[in-house]
Amino acid sequence: MGITVTSLPDAERRPRHVAIGSFDGVHVGHRQVIDRADTVLTFEPHPLSVIHPDAAPKLIMPFAIKRDVVEGLGAEELVVIPFDKDFSSIEAEEFCGSILAEQLGAEKVSVGENFRFGRKAKGDPEMLSGRSEFSTRVVPLVEVLGETVSSTRIRAAVAAGDIKTANACLGAPFLLEGEVVEGDRRGRTLGFPTANIVPSDEHVVPGYGVYAAFADGLPAAVNVGIRPTFETGRGLLVEAYLIDHEADLYGKTLRVAFVERLRGEKRFAGAEDLIAQMHRDVEDARRVCEEYEPPRLTSDPR
Repeated sequence: MGITVTSLPDAERRPRHVAIGSFDGVHVGHRQVIDRADTVLTFEPHPLSVIHPDAAPKLIMPFAIKRDVVEGLGAEELVVIPFDKDFSSIEAEEFCGSILAEQLGAEKVSVGENFRFGRKAKGDPEMLSGRSEFSTRVVPLVEVLGETVSSTRIRAAVAAGDIKTANACLGAPFLLEGEVVEGDRRGRTLGFPTANIVPSDEHVVPGYGVYAAFADGLPAAVNVGIRPTFETGRGLLVEAYLIDHEADLYGKTLRVAFVERLRGEKRFAGAEDLIAQMHRDVEDARRVCEEYEPPRLTSDPR
């Protein structure tokens, strides 16, 4: 039975262990907050897109991926706060009393140590810990590779093509999904037919280059960029060549898990040089995917 997704106004009161946060990326720190919680309380859209639209970040993952990752962590219900100007004006005390205690019936609450909530972000873990209606577990910030894990750090790593760091912080491969669209069939004429995705402007995209990845669980060589060898006039594309697999994917949603960056994007003298490099890329991607082992998360990701 899958996770239940409920809008906050429709949530029923029941005894709950509630993990609260935006959880963009559901990284290793978020996972510790969510650990053993039966309910995850999150915000949609991202609060900054309402409070300070100019400062709103590109998201690490769309809601559908967040839902699936949260489900994989064992939560039973994902309660979504429809975040708008009205909700942003709710006082922190009202959030604790009216929403957590009365509406949801929270008996235990889990948050990260830097979690802030309520009007002007006046609510903090200390306020939650002082409430008598529920107990509060405050999860310390987590370090990976010597630095604190944050959604901001992950966004920067993904955009720079540093998938190794991003995946270490996420505790899983970075995921991107989108509808497969009709391309110019250039890959097919070169012997490498690809499934093409036009990424959303709202989401962070890996830096230009070629990656080893899994596309819907199948090994793939993926190019992110604008095709410097051919003047196509097309914008940014994510092009996935599914290794040893042919299927008509047009119009379907493809989910791509980025495992390793193989090289940066480059311009070749002509089609022959490009084809030779594509053969090398495919073999490199095949090897990386064959050797890939999912990360084993412990209580201390360091």
